[in-house]
Amino acid sequence: MTGRALRVAVIAPSRHPIRQPHPGGLEACVWERVRGLRARGHEVTLCGPDGSDFLDGPPEFVLPRPHWASDEEPSDTAYPRGYLERIDDAMERAMGHLARHRARFDVIDNHSLHGAPIAWRDRVGIPMVTTLHTPPLPDMIAAARSTAGAEHRFLSVSRHTAREWDAAGVESTVFPNGVDTDRWTAGPGGDRWVWFGRIVPEKAPHLAIDAALLAGKRIVLAGRVGDAEYFETEVRPRLGSQARYVGALRQSALARLVGRSAVALVTPMWDEPFGLVLAETLATGTPLAAFDAGGVREVVAAAPGAMVVSRGDIDSLALAAAELAERSALEPGLRVQIRAAAVAQFSLERRHTQLEGLLASVSVGAQRLEVA
Repeated sequence: MTGRALRVAVIAPSRHPIRQPHPGGLEACVWERVRGLRARGHEVTLCGPDGSDFLDGPPEFVLPRPHWASDEEPSDTAYPRGYLERIDDAMERAMGHLARHRARFDVIDNHSLHGAPIAWRDRVGIPMVTTLHTPPLPDMIAAARSTAGAEHRFLSVSRHTAREWDAAGVESTVFPNGVDTDRWTAGPGGDRWVWFGRIVPEKAPHLAIDAALLAGKRIVLAGRVGDAEYFETEVRPRLGSQARYVGALRQSALARLVGRSAVALVTPMWDEPFGLVLAETLATGTPLAAFDAGGVREVVAAAPGAMVVSRGDIDSLALAAAELAERSALEPGLRVQIRAAAVAQFSLERRHTQLEGLLASVSVGAQRLEVA
């Protein structure tokens, strides 16, 4: 820990519990944030959905998560009937609690995809740092335009994301995600290819299967099904002896799977804000071939074992992955170089040190404003 211990309220997104197996990169980032700051001696209180780890704060900080009726199809892009009204009420209660107990917190570390924390900033009276993990969201844009000041900082996970939000009128500082390179450890490689992440259309794992089959290679897929219809129509029909789905894995098992693979495929068909799977893959020393989408190119720019091809170009993806796998087999030192570069760029330890300084500066800055 650097400097004094901070009292931090971390506000999580409400769609999925903040626990393993992580439902997505956003939830993984928040989970690591709470765990890492607590390990450094800070007093961290999580406001997050029911079922999350670290929910040892007031009851007002337990948010409802979506529960789907039998006639509703679970989705990562929609909510069940009545949920938006429930989460609106829950966010109001949580922010009201913060306003009543503002003296107990130094800073709010906001990762919510809801506009309420931003809109409440002035009424809460606690300095806030909001991380922008996604493309611009109307609810958050409207809230951001209603509040401003040195005591509210916006961070973006990539330069690409920062440019998108800036175009929407929200200025931010680039603060890339990190990974725990003590848990995403070096792997020995292997023969099979791998794809992992949320199984949804915008992540397009079916295209990774197509690329592997085109190259005559076996591929393993891992991750949570976020769109059941997409899985049944596009992914399941492609599974078989050459393409296997192993479900959602906890971090340790996922790291072993990726580290024992010849190459990883990353296939976003949307403007990926960051792509945590990129950093996680490289930390294991596994080379990767990816579509050029959103922030992908900037995230892998310094990686010695990464190739980027045009979005949706399956032929080029297959050729790039095959070339990387062959290079890795012929050059044992390549995996060492890939991991070393990833540790230097994405180390979570370094990122948490930077975060401590940022949260402390926002908190102290707000105190100076109050004194003035």
